Amino acid sequence: MAAELVEHTYLPGHEGDLAEVHSFLEAHARSRGAAVAPRYLLVDEGEGDQVELPEPMYRLLVQVAEALSAGRAVTVAPRSTVLTTQQAAEVLGVSRPTVVRLIDAGEIPAERPGTRRQVLLSDVLAYREKRRRMQYDMLEATAVDLADEGDPEEVAAQMREVRKVVAERRRSAR
Repeated sequence: MAAELVEHTYLPGHEGDLAEVHSFLEAHARSRGAAVAPRYLLVDEGEGDQVELPEPMYRLLVQVAEALSAGRAVTVAPRSTVLTTQQAAEVLGVSRPTVVRLIDAGEIPAERPGTRRQVLLSDVLAYREKRRRMQYDMLEATAVDLADEGDPEEVAAQMREVRKVVAERRRSAR
């Protein structure tokens, strides 16, 4: 089977078939708990026609089945493990000059085998995860439970203080 390595989006559909797969996966998770059983198999009609799935492939299938059963589309986009700055920018959702600045600042490692920079996909994904964690931490730091607070003036003063702390963290991180 030679599948063409192009980006493809799968839309929800065939709910009957998908519901059976999703319910099997849910029942399996309930019966086995959080621990993954050591073997998952894809089986064909012929006797002995089976292949063992590695755990990451199994997790991928579970994630796809859950997304499709929730009515979401799933996009599969094969990527090289070595990216240009433009490809890295597309993964991060930023401009190419921003990626170049991140490389120059040492935020993302890169190599220059010729005249162009190349970055590893794993480094780009690690940077994206680090950036996401920072954003969530900042959101958490600015969260104030208004039900616990009485005076709006006090809440506003607390928010100003939190913003100062977050700004100081950003400056010290640079």
